[in-house]
Amino acid sequence: MFYPTLDHWLWWIPAFFIGACIGSFLNVVIYRVPLGLSVNEPKRSFCPKCKTPIPMRRNIPLLSWLLLRGKCADCGAPIAFRYFAVELLTALFFLAVWIMFPPIVVGPLWVLMALLVAITFIDAEHLIIPVSLTWAGSAVGLVACMLWPQISALGMEQGNWLDGLLDGIVGWVAGFIGLWAVVQLGKMAFGKRAMNFDTPVEWMIREPVGEMDPMLFVIDDEEVAWWDIFFRKTDRLIVEATDIRVNGESVGAGKLIMREFEIELPDGTVRRLEDVKSVDGTATSAVIPREAMGMGDVHLLGMIGAFFGWTGVLFSLFGASLFAIVAALIGRIGFGRQLPFGPFLAMGAVAWMFGGWKLWEWYFSMLSPTGLP
Repeated sequence: MFYPTLDHWLWWIPAFFIGACIGSFLNVVIYRVPLGLSVNEPKRSFCPKCKTPIPMRRNIPLLSWLLLRGKCADCGAPIAFRYFAVELLTALFFLAVWIMFPPIVVGPLWVLMALLVAITFIDAEHLIIPVSLTWAGSAVGLVACMLWPQISALGMEQGNWLDGLLDGIVGWVAGFIGLWAVVQLGKMAFGKRAMNFDTPVEWMIREPVGEMDPMLFVIDDEEVAWWDIFFRKTDRLIVEATDIRVNGESVGAGKLIMREFEIELPDGTVRRLEDVKSVDGTATSAVIPREAMGMGDVHLLGMIGAFFGWTGVLFSLFGASLFAIVAALIGRIGFGRQLPFGPFLAMGAVAWMFGGWKLWEWYFSMLSPTGLP
């Protein structure tokens, strides 16, 4: 009987298929986690439009989307191309990991690929990075460093499992603490946006239109998503109001302070947002908190460091910055508009593991004195 060795091309087929199946599950994660839904209940996937459970025969990775031409078989609603893209991208990443890395570290790197795909699409759509995913990934990264110490020092010499673990820990600290400092500096420099008006303008808190849409703060017809305003518990949106209406009734004028889950009226009364039906009025100014970068990015770079050490952190951050600049230029995204940074950090990490470390190695070899080893 023929038993192919692990480097035989026949193993590419199951690696690709496993990746496609994991990608199908990642679509569930990408849809449900930002909405606070369980990834286990309901157990079966369902159409986002009609909520009809999808039977197994219609839930074959890659093929089902193609055969159904990107539409729900029950209601005919379009199924986003993202579902197919996630499955294909994950399958290709799993295949690439199998081809390029030793079997002992394939499992942890498959976990990393799955997490990076999920985080990329969640952050791109919702501008959030679930910390639960990055904490789990950081733990897996440290295990990977012990199983194959070279993963934490691609392009450099590495020792035993303890050296790998220490490099992973240093990488996590470098990624987390380093980017945390950048976030704090960004908060100090760009942490508030002041809006002033010569005459009073209309403002309101607008409820989400769909289940995947955010609540909005609207002032002078400009909309700001609620999750773009409140990154931390201390964030406050301050409105100098000439009129404040709660549930359609005027409660006076003055300084209105909004927090993530409540509002504080000028007289000091605090109302929970879940207890009011509407809040609106007119205002002459507003001070909106904002972030240069979210804390989710900090946790993500820490996870990348846990896998690839401090060298991987530096390369991923540098590569992410370049990718973000190119994307901003192509998309003509100007200053003041938010651009999710998580996908670019993920791209930087992928670039590092699939060959970027060779650029690092080449660069430092060029810096070495001629004739020295």
